[in-house]
Amino acid sequence: MSVQQLFAPIAADMQAVDAVIRQRLHSDVVLIRQVAEYIIHSGGKRLRPALVLYTAGAMGYHGTQHHELAAVVEFIHTATLLHDDVVDESELRRGNKTANALFGNAASVLVGDFLYSRAFQMMVGVDNMRVMQVLSDATNVIAEGEVLQLLNCHNADVAIDDYLRVIRYKTAKLFEAAARLGGILAGADDETEARLAAFGMHLGTAFQIIDDVLDYSADESETGKHLGDDLAEGKPTLPLIHVMQHGTPEQSALVRNAIEQGGRDDFAAVLAAIQATGALDVARAHAAEESQRAIAAISDLPPSLFKESLLQLSDFAVARKH
Repeated sequence: MSVQQLFAPIAADMQAVDAVIRQRLHSDVVLIRQVAEYIIHSGGKRLRPALVLYTAGAMGYHGTQHHELAAVVEFIHTATLLHDDVVDESELRRGNKTANALFGNAASVLVGDFLYSRAFQMMVGVDNMRVMQVLSDATNVIAEGEVLQLLNCHNADVAIDDYLRVIRYKTAKLFEAAARLGGILAGADDETEARLAAFGMHLGTAFQIIDDVLDYSADESETGKHLGDDLAEGKPTLPLIHVMQHGTPEQSALVRNAIEQGGRDDFAAVLAAIQATGALDVARAHAAEESQRAIAAISDLPPSLFKESLLQLSDFAVARKH
């Protein structure tokens, strides 16, 4: 199932979110508009805002504040991308040049700050303290995740639990917050809100694990990024951790050295070790387990087209090729 098919039930809502995004991107500072519009409209999947819309629909919400909060979530996500690409010195994202490659690091960092602050202006406008609490907590945890990932770079002794902690903080936390927001708007009870949050957390974890798999297996023309970017940055992701734990001493030493040194010189040999040890299949299986946990978390929600879409989203997160 394509993203377009997946989003068919919320097509009108997504158009409304796009309208909010365009309106809220306005600034009298031309460079802010240029950078923000470039990154916002550069082909992202919009999964996080879709989660707000789907969970609100699944909980029977009738109103328009979910459009505003979906845009808030997208702004927060976009701000993290701008900052990520500066930290990682990335030059390509979604097949296009990164904002920092086009406009420079300073502009990317500062426009990321603008998007964060605009997101907080918007969430204040919703006038719901629970919304403020969830989103402010999420942005703080995401920042912690970014620092944790920085600390883990070039560290070949990272354990699977350490790897998963980074994912839960850096990626899954915003999925969790987005899923929780739909429940909050609909007035869900604490238990239901927690189940929605668990769905988002497990979905986001599965999504990121597959991202890490695709860094060693995808078609570059589909992902819009270079294979081996994680290895070049010295990131010890699940496929590499598996090789070090279950490969031969030679394979383990090869991957350890590649993580510690960074760069692409050993990419072909590392990829061969990954394939020989079945590391990608192991990582996909781990992602599938997370997807099943997400599905179980919302099993008690009443049947609806929105719930069905959330279940399909869980499958998509694991089966996707880009």
